[in-house]
Amino acid sequence: MFDTKKFTMIDEEFTCSVCSKLVKPLGYTARDHCPYCLCSKHVDINPGDRMCKCLGILEPIAVEKGKKDELKIVYKCNKCGEIKRNKMAVDDNFDEILRIMKENS
Repeated sequence: MFDTKKFTMIDEEFTCSVCSKLVKPLGYTARDHCPYCLCSKHVDINPGDRMCKCLGILEPIAVEKGKKDELKIVYKCNKCGEIKRNKMAVDDNFDEILRIMKENS
């Protein structure tokens, strides 16, 4: 399922560049954003490849329904303006998800 050229499985611990919290691996797929503040770092061109040189902060700007009714967080890079989408993780701060949804309704 995740063995395509466009997905590299990297599920590692990191310290969030925005809220400074320690983020543990997700365990069932690659962790791609902070579950506390929901921000991410613009490091990938394709998920997990670490090939993007931008290194801006991907800030959550919206939440949308994806395929199979999963929620996706829509991000905008604060440096280059690129829009990205990532699936919501099971341990994401749901209050933050609701706040983003309310701001964009």
